[in-house]
Amino acid sequence: MENYTFEKMWEDLRNGYQIYYTYVGNRYLLFKTAENCYTQKLLSDHKKNPQPKVLMLTLKRVKEMFLDMEDIEYKIGTSEIENL
Repeated sequence: MENYTFEKMWEDLRNGYQIYYTYVGNRYLLFKTAENCYTQKLLSDHKKNPQPKVLMLTLKRVKEMFLDMEDIEYKIGTSEIENL
């Protein structure tokens, strides 16, 4: 993942990829919804630490979170998930 930069992730999002990642112990799916608008869906379920199931994020917020994202994967259409 050392070679995976925010710019590469931003390009992947612009090209329609779905990005899966772990952030602060929760697993999420991120994809572009509109210009400067990204949807973050919660995939994990921790009953003692509930989080919003769906959030709308700006590119600025995605960039702030990028350095703390772990286990980043992307999915292209119906292909297998690729580890970065």
